[in-house]
Amino acid sequence: MLNKIIEFSIKNKLIIGLFVLALIGYGIYEVRKLPIDAVPDITNNQVQVITVAPALGAPDVERLITFPIEQVNNNIPGLIELRSFSRFGLSVVTIVFEDDIDIYWARQQVSERLQQAQEQIPKGVGTPVLAPVTTGLGEIYQYTIRPKKGYEDQYNVMELRTIQDWIVRRQLLDVKGVAEVSSFGGYLKQYEVAVIPEKLMAYNITIGDVFTALETNNQNTGGSYIEKGPTILFIRSEGLVGGMEDIQNIVVKNLPNGMPLLIRDVGEVRLGSAPRYGAMTYNGEQEVSGAVVMMLKGENSNEVIKNIKERITQIEKTLPEGVMIDAFLDRTKMVNNSISTVTTNLLEGALIVVFVLVLFLGNFRAGLLVASVIPLSMLFAIILMNTFGVSGNLMSLGALDFGLIVDGAVIIVEAVLHKLSHSKVFKNVNKLTQSEMDEEVKTSASGMMNAAVFGQIIILIVYLPIFTLRGIEGKMFMPMAQTVVFALLGAFLLSLTYIPMMSSLVLSKKISHKTTFSDRMMNRLERFYQKYLTKILRRQKMVLATVLGLFAVAVFIFTRLGGEFIPALPEGDFAVDTRVLTGSNLNTSVEAVSKASKIILEKFPEVEKVVGKTGSSEVPTDPMAVDASDMMIILKPRKEWTSAKTYTELEAKMSAALEALPGVSFGFQYPVNMRFNELMSGARQDVVVKIFGEDLDTLATYAAQLGRLSNSVEGSEAVYVESITGMPQIVIEYNRSAIAQYGLNISDINRVVNAAFAGESSGMVYEGERRFDLVVRLAGEKRKNLEDVRQLLITTPQGAQIPLNTVANVDIVEGPNQIQRDNSQRRIIVGFNVRGRDIQSTVSELQKKVEEQIKLPPGYYITYGGAFENLEAAKDRLYVAVPLALALIFLLLYFAFGSVKQGLLIYSTIPLSAIGGIFALAIRDISFSVSAGIGFIALFGVAVLNGIVLMAEFNRLKKQGYTNLKRIVMMGTKTRLRPVLMTASVASLGFLPMALSTGEGAEVQRPLATVVIGGLLIATFLTLFVLPILYMLTHRKIAVNKKLVAMFVVFSVFSFQEINAQTPITLQQAIDTALVNNLSIKNERLRNEYHQKLIKSGTAIPVTDVFGEYGQINGIYNDTRFGISQTINFPTVYKRQKELLTEEWKSSLLNTDVQEAQLKKQVSQVFYTLVYLHHKRELLQKTDTLFAEFLNKATLRFKAGESNVLEKTTAENQRGQMALQLLQLEKDWEIVQLQFQLLLNTEKDFVPMEDADLGIPFLENDSSLLTSHPEIQFLKQQQQIANAVTKSEQSKLLPDLSFGYNLMGMRGMGPDDKFYNSTPQFHSIQIGLGIPVFTGSQKAKINAAKINENIAANEYEWKLKNFENAYHSAFMEYQKFEEMVRYFESTALKNAATITETAEKQFLNGDINYLEWVLLINQAIGIQSDYIEAVKNLNNALAELNFYNNQ
Repeated sequence: MLNKIIEFSIKNKLIIGLFVLALIGYGIYEVRKLPIDAVPDITNNQVQVITVAPALGAPDVERLITFPIEQVNNNIPGLIELRSFSRFGLSVVTIVFEDDIDIYWARQQVSERLQQAQEQIPKGVGTPVLAPVTTGLGEIYQYTIRPKKGYEDQYNVMELRTIQDWIVRRQLLDVKGVAEVSSFGGYLKQYEVAVIPEKLMAYNITIGDVFTALETNNQNTGGSYIEKGPTILFIRSEGLVGGMEDIQNIVVKNLPNGMPLLIRDVGEVRLGSAPRYGAMTYNGEQEVSGAVVMMLKGENSNEVIKNIKERITQIEKTLPEGVMIDAFLDRTKMVNNSISTVTTNLLEGALIVVFVLVLFLGNFRAGLLVASVIPLSMLFAIILMNTFGVSGNLMSLGALDFGLIVDGAVIIVEAVLHKLSHSKVFKNVNKLTQSEMDEEVKTSASGMMNAAVFGQIIILIVYLPIFTLRGIEGKMFMPMAQTVVFALLGAFLLSLTYIPMMSSLVLSKKISHKTTFSDRMMNRLERFYQKYLTKILRRQKMVLATVLGLFAVAVFIFTRLGGEFIPALPEGDFAVDTRVLTGSNLNTSVEAVSKASKIILEKFPEVEKVVGKTGSSEVPTDPMAVDASDMMIILKPRKEWTSAKTYTELEAKMSAALEALPGVSFGFQYPVNMRFNELMSGARQDVVVKIFGEDLDTLATYAAQLGRLSNSVEGSEAVYVESITGMPQIVIEYNRSAIAQYGLNISDINRVVNAAFAGESSGMVYEGERRFDLVVRLAGEKRKNLEDVRQLLITTPQGAQIPLNTVANVDIVEGPNQIQRDNSQRRIIVGFNVRGRDIQSTVSELQKKVEEQIKLPPGYYITYGGAFENLEAAKDRLYVAVPLALALIFLLLYFAFGSVKQGLLIYSTIPLSAIGGIFALAIRDISFSVSAGIGFIALFGVAVLNGIVLMAEFNRLKKQGYTNLKRIVMMGTKTRLRPVLMTASVASLGFLPMALSTGEGAEVQRPLATVVIGGLLIATFLTLFVLPILYMLTHRKIAVNKKLVAMFVVFSVFSFQEINAQTPITLQQAIDTALVNNLSIKNERLRNEYHQKLIKSGTAIPVTDVFGEYGQINGIYNDTRFGISQTINFPTVYKRQKELLTEEWKSSLLNTDVQEAQLKKQVSQVFYTLVYLHHKRELLQKTDTLFAEFLNKATLRFKAGESNVLEKTTAENQRGQMALQLLQLEKDWEIVQLQFQLLLNTEKDFVPMEDADLGIPFLENDSSLLTSHPEIQFLKQQQQIANAVTKSEQSKLLPDLSFGYNLMGMRGMGPDDKFYNSTPQFHSIQIGLGIPVFTGSQKAKINAAKINENIAANEYEWKLKNFENAYHSAFMEYQKFEEMVRYFESTALKNAATITETAEKQFLNGDINYLEWVLLINQAIGIQSDYIEAVKNLNNALAELNFYNNQ
């Protein structure tokens, strides 16, 4: 078929030419539509829920807002992770979904559940809203609004914020592709009524009266209309306040003398601002306002930024004079830098490839013809990129190697040139006609097409495993694989059509017999190579030993390379995470950022401007506290730098300069990368260590220890320990008795506190379309310190005004700063960046220190996230992807050469190439990363091509009758030296610009390019010497060949028996073993002992009080006194406590039974999976034998001329499929075997007994046993515990008992007229009763315990019903599969046997052809396979039923 396509292309040049012109035209059109970005968007699929609650502290935000939102969203399908952040006034819950979940469907699900959450959140606390539909790459444009030079005094920060909100933001929101414009910094304008407490007291009014007056005097209404003659007149009122004067003249109340009391009489009306949670500074000189423009997810960033800039140009014309919009972070800069690097690398790579082609081909026309495939295949790739939604970025375009793309074209053109210049047919010919040229091109191209196609297929196949990557690495590298595959497909089609057609037209028809420069160069190289190859063939063992030694060294070096996820991608600017001490106010943070900005601007001329963003924006998707800032350092182009040459060097110098600021920490990152880290792992640093636990103080203690350990690890930088405690807060603790005494209620007091200090809105003031809150709060000088809070006046129902501290204790205490949770568990983070060292070794050192020096209490644990977590996940996937690529390569080699031996010989080029790749990484001091791993995958595919070229030539010579192995090797290597060197050169040198580039983004490409170049250079050199040696060794005839084979067979048998020494086991034995060995069950039994030991703690008696006294107790003489006393709870209390602990112990025993039942089910399921795999293996082996016989017969028939190649190829294909299925099944067996070992907690390889039958007896439906199931009994026991808790709490209302005994001496005259000395001789005893008087709190606990009893009862009922439903569903599943198995055993299996037997006979008799035989055999195999699947499902259903029946 391929030959026909080539023939068609040469004959129909016009049609192919028109297709190529169409490709060029449509490709250019698609180029203009291609979305361009810096890097792929690797943000996970997430929905953020933001709730602003200005009146609540961190614990209340967590309890009242975050927890309900987490609970209702926990069961959304496709949910991966749920993170939350709670701090003063703000809750942010991040819900992460699987990547294939539609974001709008996910938002709809979250929105629906938020309605449920809203019912659980107290009214007035806050309303959850969804964050904009954007991603980590969504913050595409950030700007400041500031006065121009000379206008600084005309505009304050409040006016700038108003301009931002009402002029700029409104117009930007209309831009297509903009999701949100989040205002930042400045003062949010409000009309403020600053009331004076003394005046309120003097006029006997409250702040609530002021609020009510404003609310009732600021409204419009309508009176419908009246008819006047033929017209109507609408009626409406104008009652909205229009300005400060209107507000001042509002009447609060009428005084006894009839005079109205106005707002201006009790306070000052002025412009104020809302409490600030964020600020923005410019160059450390002035505070400004600004915003972050967020792009809608999935939009084309280039188009959106272009539209934004056009709209900004229009907006600037509408701004007040002297105000400007100054963009400081524009994604275009990052995109342009990255695309500039890509473009430069691609152009340089293309030029190098063209030069190498011309050099090796010795023909300028041929070189340009092959090079023309590069732009055409690129256009083809871009068309498919648009079709499949792949954007043009550093990863998708940056890994293109034009050497690989032109490989097929090189083979065809080189074959044409070789035949024209070296064939004896053209020895006496000087010029060819067009028809002769067409014929020669067709012959040459057809002859080499198989090699060209096969080479391109191998390159395609090695990229396929990259499509298995998931998560961040998948999003990062899959576009690269897609683009390479698209380009290779284009090159493949062009090699079939365009290249043959153009070769017949463009290549010179004049045949020159002169030697070209290329020929002379190759002659010298051939002589040099042949000379040293001859010498090396004499020292074969030494060469192989050297290569093995190099491979061993390379493996050793590889283990020492270290690892990182993906090298950091410089974005052209720095984002510096700046933090001051916890609890610092906004002004402190702004001052720190301003000082740092001035230092940076003074000392580093590379800096264009510095913008500080402190705290949160209006839409707090990045919920920073006011003690944290992002200092955006905007840099000039690299060519203008003078202080440093690299980003790393500049970062180090800036860090050193900023050390002059005490008490401020700085962490350098790149803006987008920092946002990526924050959105994906919840923290900004490269490495994020999370400690999970319950108590915040405990978490803070261990985090501090971990922070010190992190600082001691080499390579860690900017260590950040999250501050979750230590936030100074004014806490108002209400005295309920005092509140009751005054007849007050807490909600009224809370409203006064909130209105007085936070300010409460009483309506809006409209200025045209603009609207601003009208807020009531205390005058500024009355809300500055603790005493102002204490003296806040509260009005009682009787009209009296009392200070707040009369009914509450008001003090400054340290409380939680912020609380973060992952999957509903509290956690604290310690993060750090890694500089000058790889991430893997850095974290490994930290892990070792943590294990040695930190011992966490029960329930607390540590995880390592960030780039390290991504690296580990990527390595796990590469451990699958790379072997898969290698397996696919081997299968292709086997099918191509029909020989395992020759396939393995060519396979030897892979470890040879790995040597070069590893050495190249080590020499350039580059750590192993995902980028390098992808480089190895690409390298293995290219390296195999050289082996294929040599092996194909060796086989060709052998078929021609050559028998001398040395002669075959010498002739073959000489003939194919040019294509081997050319292929390796164009493939490796095409990556050279990427390896040497220093532009933005080159850091990601460099490891990949380094691996490919180093690997190919070494692999080519070694292949040219090592492969001939291996070929000679493996094809040499040995006299003792049969003995060696016999010895090898015997050795293999014994080795196989040794390796496969597996212990058979029955299902019951497996369950018994698991119940004894399983660590989880052992732990549960230990918990039983723990709870049993605790029972004795129920009678714990307080300490005994022993005392003595000496001194003037009874008079002027010194007397002595001794005593002993004991207080105990009422005996019933101890009894109830002991009963409660006993019930908890019983619950622990039942929980053990539950775990054992679960374990039995798991063991049964894994056991039956092994049985299924065993029978599946037998079926596949039997089928493999059948197809092997078919292949032998087909081969014999083909050699005898009785059949065509299609029959033989079909047989080979069927046999190959069986081999692949057996290989996959073995891997499945190993995976399930590991699960079995884990459940049984053993190192032995247990396998099911040989007689473990697939058949299962029929069961009757009996649900009567469900109530005795451990899980139901466990829930029933919870009712007993709840009852015991209630009784225990009730017993605490009983009085305490106290007993005492005293012995005293008294010196002096007694009542009986006797004189007594001080010797102790007077005795007394005391008995007391501790009667609980204030029992409100304890009664509340009793009531709560009773409610808990109802909860336990309801939960038991619900679980029992759920359990019954699940049981009946499982039984119906069992019946379904049991019916299927019966059908197979009674009918289908017999039919399958009949089909197989009949097909065999008819095929041998010639009644059916091979295709019909294959179809019938596959049908029979399918029936048997379906039977095994049905029995597997039946087994699983039985295991499920046994679980419910507790068998």
